[in-house]
Order: sequence, then structure tokens, then C-alpha cells
Amino acid sequence: MSVAPTARAQRPFGPTLAALIGYAAGMGWLEAVVVVYIRAVIGLAHAQAMPDEAGVMERFRSLPWLMPTEQGREAATLVMLAAVGWLAARSWRGRLGAFLTCFGIWDITYYLGLHALIGWPRTLADRDVLFLIPPSSLWNQPVWVPVLVSCGMIAGGITLQARAR
Repeated sequence: MSVAPTARAQRPFGPTLAALIGYAAGMGWLEAVVVVYIRAVIGLAHAQAMPDEAGVMERFRSLPWLMPTEQGREAATLVMLAAVGWLAARSWRGRLGAFLTCFGIWDITYYLGLHALIGWPRTLADRDVLFLIPPSSLWNQPVWVPVLVSCGMIAGGITLQARAR
């Protein structure tokens, strides 16, 4: 005689959200630490402003192994955020919401971490190269752009997760 599997009980939203925030904040801090190291490798002083986009790309070209390494790290970060989003919910809406929430928390924590560790960015108007996959001049933006987008991702992500329940 076979017994039908029982439905897995849904975890309460508060503890799930707290775990997502903790994971994403930890990832954001780790990302900031890695970027401090990358800045040292490409010759940027402790609190030095980012050079313009052409200057950043020239520094990356001077170390041919660095661009594919950094692109691989960025891809791995997205995979990690997606995997946690997948584990956090059962529906596509909840999973997307968890991914968006984590992405937003991760990105804001990243900039807070850089500011705490090296004093950069000095202001939200400082420019940054946001991603290297795919390389594009569209990714060179003032820091307020990803912070604003991240706030929207967090709000939208939490809304999606709540509606999925």
C-alpha cells in the first residue's frame, strides 16, 4: 500500500525573508572585499575614484586573464542568487521575487561595503562599471542608478513573494 506524500508545509514569510536578506548581505560584503582586491590588482589606490570606462578597460586589458576571470565571477554571482531564489519558494512568482530581493540587497550591501572598506564611492554621483557581461558602455553609470534599481527590485521582489503565498 502506498501512501501519498504530504504537502510540504510552507515556511513563514518573515524567517524566509530574513534568511534571504542575511544571505544577500553576506554576498554583498564578500563582493565588496573581492572588488577591493581587484582594484589593488589594477592599480587603484585605496579611495581613488574609478577612472572613466576607457581607463578601466585599459587596466583590464593589461592583465588578459582578469576580464574572463571577473566575468566568470559575475556569472557565478547570478547563479548563486538564482539558486537561492529557487530554494526560497515553490512558485515561479515567489522564486523570481526571492531572486529580485536578494539581488537588490546584495547590490546595495556591495556599495555600502566598498564605502566602509575603502571610502569609495564618496557620493552616489560617483561613476562605476556595473557589469562586464556583456561589456557595454551602458554599464558605466553613477552609483545612484544601481541603488535606485535595487530599491525597486527589493520592493518588487518582496511584493512578488508575498503574492505568491
